Amino acid sequence: MNFNQVFELIKTYPMLGVALFLVFGVIFINGWTDAPNAIATCISTKAIKPKNAIIMAAIFNFLGVFTMYFLTTATADTISNMVDFGSDYEMALNALSAGMIGVITWGVIAWAFGIPSSESHALIAGITGAGLAAMTMGKDAYIPFGWDSSWAKTIYGLILSCVFGFFIGYGLTKLFEFIFRKANRNKTRPFFKYAQIASGAGMAYVHGAQDGLKFIGVMFLALSLAGKQYNLDFNTSIMQTEFSGDASLWYLAVIVALIMGLGTSIGGYRIIKKVGMGMVNLESYQGFVTDFTSAIGIFASTYLGIPVSTTQVKSVSILGVGCTRSIKKVNWSTAKEMVLTWLFTFPGCGLIGYIFALIFIVIL
Repeated sequence: MNFNQVFELIKTYPMLGVALFLVFGVIFINGWTDAPNAIATCISTKAIKPKNAIIMAAIFNFLGVFTMYFLTTATADTISNMVDFGSDYEMALNALSAGMIGVITWGVIAWAFGIPSSESHALIAGITGAGLAAMTMGKDAYIPFGWDSSWAKTIYGLILSCVFGFFIGYGLTKLFEFIFRKANRNKTRPFFKYAQIASGAGMAYVHGAQDGLKFIGVMFLALSLAGKQYNLDFNTSIMQTEFSGDASLWYLAVIVALIMGLGTSIGGYRIIKKVGMGMVNLESYQGFVTDFTSAIGIFASTYLGIPVSTTQVKSVSILGVGCTRSIKKVNWSTAKEMVLTWLFTFPGCGLIGYIFALIFIVIL
């Protein structure tokens, strides 16, 4: 599906333009509110200045989206198959647009309160809410819930990322403390400072890869719905409606990368402060372990097509690292606030998407 075909689809089905515009809004908010989590620790330990860190994050978010697209599209496939909207493709576009409004609304609320909400979870919840609305209205949509379904992979990601982040973060911190137990802290600090900058760049890269592929998946979902309706209306088969992940759709990666990079460049210092400084006061080596652990976990999940939250993986890793010092050193009230946010994201954002989708389906 080339550019000319996309514009032809938008001209034929204006709601596709609305849906894509709203997805762009979600991508921007992700770069604005979610990407800062990737660089929170290297800022809190003063390894790099906030302005330089945000520039670094914008660059590596861009590289993460663009390069990972050519390595694997597994996560994009997972998101694009989250809901089967059935054969009423115009209705599906309306519902999907409403779901994106839910995601944007939730993201703005989270930013206003400085809460590191997960845009990844919000995206999944918004799409699911839209699917539930279509089912409520008697459409032939349905949400697969089998063990190998997209929703099952989301649950696997929720559980595995918590276990991996906490215990690997805890274990690696103990290992580094053992290896450098006799070293002079003043001599090792410069090494870990630069190591943390590198690991922060790695975090920004995998954030772009993981979340970028999610947005590519939802963009293609919108394009495929319009493409199927076009093929049906005009009795053709010229519109690509299956996500092949080949080079012909490279422009999706570029669009996502540019918008996410723009959002990241604006920053989100309140969220950086809460993630990087709100739970545990980290030293440079602990910040490095946190970023390294999170980056490895997110990269593996992206390659396997498991949608995970950068916010969740990073926060749980911080908790694991912090607990090596003392459980009492962890600000559990902040941690509790984050956990509650995660728990409320699915029903909260899903409900907003559901309500807007019902309205869109009835009116449009």
